Amino acid sequence: MDQDARGWKTLLTRANQLVRSATHPAAQLPVEGHLPGFDGATGWLNSPPLTAAEFRGRVVLVNFWTYTCINWLRTLPYLRAWANRYKGHGLVVVGVHTPEFDFEHDLDNVRQEVKDLGVEYPVVTDNDHAIWTAFANHYWPAL
Repeated sequence: MDQDARGWKTLLTRANQLVRSATHPAAQLPVEGHLPGFDGATGWLNSPPLTAAEFRGRVVLVNFWTYTCINWLRTLPYLRAWANRYKGHGLVVVGVHTPEFDFEHDLDNVRQEVKDLGVEYPVVTDNDHAIWTAFANHYWPAL
């Protein structure tokens, strides 16, 4: 198993542990870090604007993506499944669309891809890379 596959497996294992612990009524979720929030968003799809404060007490999976990224496209079935399966147990999936190419800045293009690809969870557009920077992100896809 290569290092990328091991990294994904570790991440998925940890995400499953957190979601399982959140489903137990007496579970106390560990604080995994500070959620920087979504200041600098250039738009929202599938949701009104959301803030980090609204997610207190929930497991939040923030996914950085761009619709032309083949590696993100490969993760999409898992993201959709987790969002649907665990939304009633406290999991919130938020997609951060941070464009790589000029045409990916067009909100109509992003809106169409979200629709065509069946992305139903909240998506924030990050055309200025403000959220990307706040999360100290460096690549697509990233969770």
